[in-house]
Amino acid sequence: MRIHHLNCGSVREIEATYNGPTPAHAVNHCLLIETDNDGLVLVETGLGLDDVRDPAGTLGADWVEMAQPVLDEQETAIRQIERLGYSPADVRHVIVTHLDVDHCGGLPDFPHAQVHVMAAELDAALAEAPSFRYRPAHWAHGPHWVTYTVTQPAEQWFGFDAVAAQGLSDILLVPLGGHTHGHTGVAVRDGDRWLLHAGDAYYYHREIQPDPHPHPLLDFVQTSSEVHHDLRLGTHARLRELVRDHGDQVSVFSAHDPWELARLTG
Repeated sequence: MRIHHLNCGSVREIEATYNGPTPAHAVNHCLLIETDNDGLVLVETGLGLDDVRDPAGTLGADWVEMAQPVLDEQETAIRQIERLGYSPADVRHVIVTHLDVDHCGGLPDFPHAQVHVMAAELDAALAEAPSFRYRPAHWAHGPHWVTYTVTQPAEQWFGFDAVAAQGLSDILLVPLGGHTHGHTGVAVRDGDRWLLHAGDAYYYHREIQPDPHPHPLLDFVQTSSEVHHDLRLGTHARLRELVRDHGDQVSVFSAHDPWELARLTG
């Protein structure tokens, strides 16, 4: 297994809240996993070709005004995958943490892939779309959905409930509630360690440090888009405990923090 960390859609530039990292564009952090037996697995899609070519039509004018996406076709997952020597058909599985526009915008670029998502998330998206966060253009092609619920007693992953991704080895969906109705993290075994793509469970790396500090702008964005405030803050606390107790075994990162992406790509 080989894992690539990709930025599949830069958005507005943000500043860190302390001396050190220089300002950077927020990112849409995706994983491309080259598996031995299951083809390519894409965790998140970021923004897709249709979003770059018709942002108001697919993403929505209000979201574009808020997020200020760069809209560079070369940042789309499909173009980055092609530069690695693969074709879109090689992507057999897509796993999304949730169905906000910037997490599933590239789904139409991989029409033959199975799309793994929590059932509660798909139900909410289909019921609420079109809306600021859910845009039906991203699934108008009729994806092959693979949906999940967590039944009790659940599989345990470092104290979190989890469910194995169907047909895939060493990949788990780890529900991380509060941001949307079916938000999940995605845990991927990387040798003798794990990666946890935490999606939008938090937005800024200092939120899961021992002395947590939110980012003023990013905190406004995540607070305004949450579906359950206490559950979201509880997820933050549990992720801090995970980093504190198992940071030598698990690398945790979120979807939009550019400094986390820089750390993981060297």
